[in-house]
Amino acid sequence: MKKILLLILLVSCTADKKDTGDAATSEVKEKEIREYNIEVAKEQSKNRFPCDTIALKEYILENYPPGSYLLENEPTSIYGLPKSAVIYFKDGNNYILALIVKSRETERFIEKKNVQGYESSFITLDSTKLGTPFFYLTLFECKENNLEKIWEAEVPIHGGFSRMSIKKWTPKNIKYVELYYEDGIISGHRKYNFFLINGWRNPPHLLETYVGIAHKRTLANINNDKYPDYYEYRFMEDSMRIRIRDSIPFYWSEKRQLYITSKNPRWFRKY
Repeated sequence: MKKILLLILLVSCTADKKDTGDAATSEVKEKEIREYNIEVAKEQSKNRFPCDTIALKEYILENYPPGSYLLENEPTSIYGLPKSAVIYFKDGNNYILALIVKSRETERFIEKKNVQGYESSFITLDSTKLGTPFFYLTLFECKENNLEKIWEAEVPIHGGFSRMSIKKWTPKNIKYVELYYEDGIISGHRKYNFFLINGWRNPPHLLETYVGIAHKRTLANINNDKYPDYYEYRFMEDSMRIRIRDSIPFYWSEKRQLYITSKNPRWFRKY
């Protein structure tokens, strides 16, 4: 009897925790606000279509854990309106690319404004106070007016998102998705490039490039295989100037599933 009573108390406490607090900590309030915003968007929308952005937000609300959101691209001007980080395209099928952010379960729910743009790029220095976001590039297919998730790939960064676009790597005629992030820590930017090596329906291959005051990595074709490579630059700094010392070619090793270089067998990179 005591065990049953204890179980009831635990369930009651858990329920109260979910129901109390503001939208940053309460699952119930956070969901209510998102449901309300979706209903407002439905009323204001004049041109709905199957699997549109509103339908995608509903899908995330119903199928993802609390604190998961569809991101928005950073406005290009002061008066610019934010647009969802979504790309609709046809490439044999009706596909939707979306950038979705999830909140860490043990922390407060993240707010989209705290993961977007230059100021948010410092979140890695103080992430726990604002919640820790996890970015996922996700591919959906619109099939018979329903959304079907094909794959999702985690982006190894916690803030500074700016924009998303589809590009083509000319040497091998391969498409890739570029995610552009501001990075105040290196005084520059980072690009997370997801290459569709084996077509859209297979998980992409990640390669990172970046440019900062004393940081640089550029896309390259080192060993002429189907995988993209890069040059990683080393800098020399003193009180008067910063200059490039040399560039190190890294290429993808299918055997090791790492980026390696012939310069030093102990040097390797994950992406």
